[in-house]
Amino acid sequence: VVLAVEKRILSLQDPESVEKIFVIDEHIGAAIAGLTADARVLVDQARVQAQVNKLSYDEPISVESLTKYIGDLKQVYTQHAGVRPFGVSFLIAGVDDAGPKLFMTDPSGTYWGYWATAIGAGSQKAKEILEKEYKKDLNLEEGIKLSLTALKAVLEGEFDASRVEIAIVDVQTKKFRKLSAEEVQKYIENLS
Repeated sequence: VVLAVEKRILSLQDPESVEKIFVIDEHIGAAIAGLTADARVLVDQARVQAQVNKLSYDEPISVESLTKYIGDLKQVYTQHAGVRPFGVSFLIAGVDDAGPKLFMTDPSGTYWGYWATAIGAGSQKAKEILEKEYKKDLNLEEGIKLSLTALKAVLEGEFDASRVEIAIVDVQTKKFRKLSAEEVQKYIENLS
């Protein structure tokens, strides 16, 4: 499973301070579009829920259960006076006993499962590329290349590792990890 995002960096901003992909548990990660502060609150809650599940049931939480939990939290904030909805959409990716999973949640708390999708600015153009190029039997390398192809089509200007963040969850190891800037740059250089 691959998560790839654009890092929008202002001219005087430290690139290391911009984070749009978060680790939730060792087998689950999330990419966000929207208000980063809202995302951090939900990511913290998701991390706690993943640990509660591990302590209660002695097994990792399923990707869908975690997604439902985040969706339920978001939905509660749409129905009470004095609070505002969370202004963030999530792509939640992971590998569990059911295999590789990708879910999207919107600010209302609704969630859907996908084989491939995009959120945020330029998502329509990225989705068109994903719909045309995605195949269910893509391996991890092909998935990374497809993600970068979709991002490159959306991004304007120079396309390099300083503007892109990628994370993967390997199906064999069930481990989430972010790729280094050097790894990302190598993939970018290998795009034809």
